Amino acid sequence: MDVLVLIDKLDDLVHSASTFPMTDKVMIDREEIYDLLDQMRATIPEEIKQARWIVKERQEMLQEAKEEAERILREAREEAERLASEQEIVRRAQRQAEEIIREAEAREREIRLGAEDYADEILKTLETNLDKFLAAVQRGRQRLQSGSSGSSDLT
Repeated sequence: MDVLVLIDKLDDLVHSASTFPMTDKVMIDREEIYDLLDQMRATIPEEIKQARWIVKERQEMLQEAKEEAERILREAREEAERLASEQEIVRRAQRQAEEIIREAEAREREIRLGAEDYADEILKTLETNLDKFLAAVQRGRQRLQSGSSGSSDLT
């Protein structure tokens, strides 16, 4: 039985008890009082056990919630570290890619300029050779012309 119900019964017993004339004193049946007190003694320990059990359960739930919160925080930190690490890897890769591109562009300019210089040298050599060939051709033609003009004088 609930302790509060027993207290209400005790209260009813006191209120319904007969009073002594001209005083606030009441007459209560001793057996009824002892019976209610015995019931209270029997009920209170059980309710205390239940209260302790509830407190224990609550503490266990709080501990579990705390552990779960700590686990979630730990996982969140690990995830944040992982993401930060991935971002750092991406940044490094981007820096390396940019460096590779810069080196490739510099190498491309170097090769292009070298190829242009080489082509210019080849064309210069070709021009010189063509000038020599042209001069030789012109000399040959002049000889032919001077030889043919001399042979026309002989006839």
